[in-house]
Formats: sequence, C-alpha cells, structure tokens
Amino acid sequence: MKTIAISWAPGTGWCRDGDPADAGLVIYFAAPSALAAEDVFAGLTALCPRARVVGCSTGGEIAGLEVTDDSVAAVAVTFDKASVELACLPIAGPAGSREAGVKLAAMLPADGLRGVFVFADGMRTNGTALVSGLREVLPGSVLLTGGLAGDGADFKRTLVGCDGPPREGLVAAIGFYGDGLRLGWGSIGGWERFGPERLINRSVDNVLYELDGEPALDLYKRYLGDEAANLPGSALLFPLTVRRADETINAVVRTIVGIDEPTRGLIFAGDVPQGYVAQLMRGHFDSLIKGASRAGERARQAGPHQLALLVSCIGRKLLMGQRVADEIEAAVGSLGPGVRAIGYYSYGEIAPHGDSGRCELHNQTMTITTIGEG
Repeated sequence: MKTIAISWAPGTGWCRDGDPADAGLVIYFAAPSALAAEDVFAGLTALCPRARVVGCSTGGEIAGLEVTDDSVAAVAVTFDKASVELACLPIAGPAGSREAGVKLAAMLPADGLRGVFVFADGMRTNGTALVSGLREVLPGSVLLTGGLAGDGADFKRTLVGCDGPPREGLVAAIGFYGDGLRLGWGSIGGWERFGPERLINRSVDNVLYELDGEPALDLYKRYLGDEAANLPGSALLFPLTVRRADETINAVVRTIVGIDEPTRGLIFAGDVPQGYVAQLMRGHFDSLIKGASRAGERARQAGPHQLALLVSCIGRKLLMGQRVADEIEAAVGSLGPGVRAIGYYSYGEIAPHGDSGRCELHNQTMTITTIGEG
C-alpha cells in the first residue's frame, strides 16, 4: 500500500510529495473557500487520472501534524491487493436520512466488504438516522466510520463530491475490500460534564424542545449569556451528553447545528430522543488533548497501518484555538511511526462507540480510522 500527500493552498497551488498518477483512490478534505477558488475535482483528476475521487467540505483541514484553513488536504492511495468501490446518492433533507443510509449500503457489493467510510452533507443529514440505515444493511463485521461535511463555524452550506465536483445534498461512501486489509478505529471525546442531569421532556428526532420542562433554547441562552447572540456557533462550546435513562454508559455527545426561535428549539446533528437524560458539557484543553491521544492508542491496536483518517469536531477546534495543533500532535503521535495522517473538522463524526463498540454518530469527538495492507 502506497500513499502520497497532495495539497492546495492560495498562492501556492497544487503540491505533492510523489507521483500519484497510478493511484486508484483519492480522498480530499477542502475548505469552503478553497472549493470556491479552485476546481478541486478537476485538479485532482489531472494529477491522478486513474483514481476514484471522493471528499467533502470542512471546518478545517488536517495534514500530518498541521491544521490549516482555506486549503485542500488530500491523499492518493495505491493498494497492493485491496480494492475499493464508491457509492453516492442525493439526500433531500434530514427526514430522508435513514432511507439514504439503507440505499447507500445496498449499493456497495457485500462480497469481501471489510470497511465503509462515509461522507455526508452536514446541513441536510440527520447523522443518527443515516447511521441507523447503514447498520440495517451492512454486516456487523464491517467497520463503519466517516463524518458529516463542515462549513467552518457558518452552518450554511456543506458539500460532498464523489467522482464529480462537490455539491450540496449528497451522501457518499467508500467500500474497502480485501483479506489483506487491516482496519482500526478509535473514538474519544474528553469533554467534562457539569450542572444537573435534565430529562428530555419533548423532542422530535434531532430537534430538542424542552429540558426539565423549560424551553431548550431559553436554557442554552441563559448559560451562554452574551454569547447567545452568536448562536448556533457559540453553542459548540457547550455540547450535551445524552443517554438512556436506564443506562450509565454508552452516552453520546450531541452538538447544535441550528436554532428554531419560534418554537424555542435546538437542532442537533443527531437524534436527542424524548425520555433520555441530558447534561451540559464543557471542554478543558488538557482533557481534550488526552482524549485525542487515547483515540490514537485505540486505533493503533489493529496495526501496523499506513494511513489514518482523522475526523474531529469543529467545536473542539473553536474551543482550543491555536492549541488545536496539540490535539493533532497527540493523536498522530499515538498512532506510531510511519502512518500518514489526513483528516478534517466536521459537523458530526461516525465511528464505533468507545464502550459498546456499536457504531454511532458522535459530536465533539476525535475519531480515527486506520488502514493498512500487507
């Protein structure tokens, strides 16, 4: 298995650390500004004429130990024996997410399928329902990971590309095939809970209306204070942890992607089921960085690997600011030597749960997919 890094930046143009002409797969993560300034698909197909090309818009790009904005981070992959298949389809909105997951999984040939990495429009997809639909079809032995496309902290327009220019309203997947593949994963948050646990009194799918009988938006605005004027972006600093009322583990983190002023509701990237228990969370630099390191350690267990795909949350990046590079250094450093790392900051992360091993949509979580061959 061979990997070659490809990048684009304003004023620099396309750069690569080898000849990717024979690559069979290109994965890219691109800033919305880069997609507006550059024909990314045309540029990558010119460099890699034989490759299948898939990627999405981001809230920040990860290339090695660096986190950048306004750029394109890509990797060209040539497998020795393994192979890949791509699948994609349009999605009209959150209500069609489960069906989209079912159809997307069915488009991938089942024979020899080892892993699936998913890209989805972050503004039009209910990630929980998408994962549920995928799991209905995919065998339990198939590793399912991926993420939702991002748009910085703007939450306006997210794009996915699959063998064509990136566009809105698309979900796509890479299917990995071959007995010689080694696939690993890690997913750790590192956020700390605070305040009382609250009952979700009223919600519909991914829209939360009431916590402990109080309008959810009013509760958030009270906690945010002056930052309430910057919703929904400011709510990224205060996600929710959500769990079944009869469980003490298997909680997932949920982050806000929109608000509904008329109903005083909060719109999340994934479901917040009625009757569940929720609690506010906040992040501290050291705990988030330690979580990223633990995710790398978990992903390394299935190694050795040649490639790591990192999907972390835009909320972590906004909170850590310039220290976000410490998160990436911790994660990549835990993967061991010789692993090429590429990734992005997302609106939702797809990976198995660190406790149950069941694939879930996560928010505010560092997730890592490792791929090796040989």
